[in-house]
Amino acid sequence: MQQPRPRATEERPLLVLVSTGPHKYREYLLAAISTRYRIHLVNTSEPSWELPYLAGSTLVPSTELAVVSEAVAAVVAREPVHGVLSWDEARVHQAAAIAAGLGLPTTPADAVWRCRDKHQSRTALAAAHLPQPSFALVGTAAEALAAAERIGYPVVVKPRAAAASYGVSLVRSPEQMTEFFGFADRATVPHMPDYDQGVLVEEYLDGPEVSVDSVVVGGTVRPLFVGHKRTGYPPYFEETGHVVAHRDPLLADPGFLQVLQDTHTALGFTDGWTHAELKLTPEPKVIEVNARLGGDLIPYLGSLASGIDPGLVAAAVACGEEPEITVDRDLVAAVRFLHADHDDTVIDSVDFDAAALPPEIDRAVVLVGPGDTVSPPPRGLLTGRVAYVTAVAPTAERCEAALDVAAAALRIVERHPGEDR
Repeated sequence: MQQPRPRATEERPLLVLVSTGPHKYREYLLAAISTRYRIHLVNTSEPSWELPYLAGSTLVPSTELAVVSEAVAAVVAREPVHGVLSWDEARVHQAAAIAAGLGLPTTPADAVWRCRDKHQSRTALAAAHLPQPSFALVGTAAEALAAAERIGYPVVVKPRAAAASYGVSLVRSPEQMTEFFGFADRATVPHMPDYDQGVLVEEYLDGPEVSVDSVVVGGTVRPLFVGHKRTGYPPYFEETGHVVAHRDPLLADPGFLQVLQDTHTALGFTDGWTHAELKLTPEPKVIEVNARLGGDLIPYLGSLASGIDPGLVAAAVACGEEPEITVDRDLVAAVRFLHADHDDTVIDSVDFDAAALPPEIDRAVVLVGPGDTVSPPPRGLLTGRVAYVTAVAPTAERCEAALDVAAAALRIVERHPGEDR
C-alpha cells in the first residue's frame, strides 16, 4: 500500500473512534488513519497496542449509547471533534447516533440499525422489490418448522442481529431444525436486543457468495473491493478465506452495481462505509448490508490489490472530507484462516517454517499462544483459528497456490496431559 503523506500535527482533524476490534485484524486501519488524523479512542479496555496511533483515549465501563455519548461530550468540551467512526458491528449504531447529535457526517442512526437488524433490512428491501431470498421471522422452533415448510428445504437459519456468521446454519430437513434453531436463537453479540422473535428462516440460494466494500457519500455508492468468500465446515458457514482482485468484473457490471445502489437507497444509508454480501444466482441477490468496514482483513486485501487505503477513505467520509481513492496497482490478494485438526487442542507452540514460505506470502500471523485450547468448527466457530496467511500476486491462482504452501508450512505442537512446561 502506498504510504500516505503525513499531515503536520496541528493540521490533523480529531477523529473519535469507538472500539477497535482485535489487534491482528484491525491494526492496519489505525496505522493508516493516524498519519492524517488524530485519533481519540473510546473503549472498554485500556489501550495497549493502539497507543502509538492515539492522540488520547477514554476508558468507559460499557459502550452503551449514554455512556459513550458522555465520554465524547467530554472530548468535545475540550476541542472540536471532526468525525466519529466505528467498524465494530456492536458499536456502529452508537457511533452514528453520536455523530448525528454533534451535527457531524453520518448515516442516520435508524438506517444504521436497519442494517444491524436483518429483519428490518429484509422488510425494507422487500418494500423496494429488490432481489433477495424469501424469508420469515420466527420466535420458536415450531414457527421455524412452519416457515421452512412454506419456503422449502434447504433453508438458512440465522440470528436476527448477530455478526460474523455466528449462529448461521444450513438446515436440510425438519429433523435438523430443532437443533439449529436453538443454535441461532442462543447466538448473541454485545448490544443485541432480546427479541421475542429473534431468528430468521431464509431461502437457501445456491451459488457463489461475494462481499462488496463500498464508500457512500451523499447517498451515492462507490464499490471499491469485491471479496470472493470461501466457506467450510458445513452445515455452518465458517469463513475460511477471501480473494480480492482489483479488476473484478463485478465492479464493471451495470446490473450488479444498480442492485448495490438500490439496496443502499432502500436502507437509507447515505454516508460512510458498508460491507454488503450478495449471492450470485442468475441475478445477484442481497444477503445483508453491514454499516462498517469488512472484517477478516477484506479491506486490507483490497488495499494490497489496488493501493486504495480503506482506513483513510473511511476516516475522510466520517470527517466530511472528500476521500482520496488512488489506485496504483492491479493485483489479486487473498487470505486463508487455519485451524487445529481436532477439538480441545492444547497449544504448546505454533509457528511457520519461514524458509518454506513462497515470495507471494505477505503475512503469516499466529493468533494463539502457549496454553491456549482451541477446537476447529463447529466447537471453534469464530474462535478456532490458530493462524492466518495473506498472499498477493498477479492472479488468484498464484495466490491460492502460495496459500497452499503456507498452510503446509504451519507447525502446531500440542501440549499433552501430564507434560510439565
